[in-house]
Amino acid sequence: MQNQFSRTELLLGREAMDQLLCARVAVFGLGGVGGYVVEALARSGVGALDLVDSDRVALTNLNRQILATYETLGELKVDAARRRIQAIHPQTVVRTSTTFFVPQTAEEFDFSQYSYIVDAIDTVTGKLELAERAQAAGVPIISCMGTGNKLNPAALEVADIYETAMCPLARIMRKELKKRGIRHLKVVYSREPPLELVGTPEANAQGRPAPGSTAFVPAAAGFIAAAEVVKDLTGVRTSPR
Repeated sequence: MQNQFSRTELLLGREAMDQLLCARVAVFGLGGVGGYVVEALARSGVGALDLVDSDRVALTNLNRQILATYETLGELKVDAARRRIQAIHPQTVVRTSTTFFVPQTAEEFDFSQYSYIVDAIDTVTGKLELAERAQAAGVPIISCMGTGNKLNPAALEVADIYETAMCPLARIMRKELKKRGIRHLKVVYSREPPLELVGTPEANAQGRPAPGSTAFVPAAAGFIAAAEVVKDLTGVRTSPR
């Protein structure tokens, strides 16, 4: 009997779909990358999604974030995401948190209950804390590196953090993870050198110059990360080239 996931089941099989249905995935950060992660996971049949983001939809999100429309401006991103997920698959269990994830707020989360963690947040301290907490809980994690100031989605790839190159954020993460004794971390990153901006950027929420962004690089990174989650949860791998 056909259902909304029948086309996915043709590729993954019934057992894999059952594994996705039983999974609980936490997505930290619902911006340009994280929003597309959530979109793909909801459409893949993941049974429970925990969404963590303290931001509201802003005008400058409209160029790249799937949750951003004129109708959602000013709305909490977790609320916009919950409504979208329920419109796609009403049976998905959605839990939301508006906590700004940093080391000081990490104790609010029980990481042992997650089947997988997606790190799509911006701060280095938060990303390092997520990596540490995931390792301590024995939960797989994928961390998304920077997509700002980049134009080529084809330059994105999946690798261990210690095999990355040309990514300033990954370079910082490698150094700090090594200090913390974390020897492996799966990441999505780009080998494309960051481009120089042609204008003068305004400051972002963290007080730093806002990076340039596009509709396609963050989206591609989000879909790549979601694909890794699905493949890791089900054990179904793509054929080698």
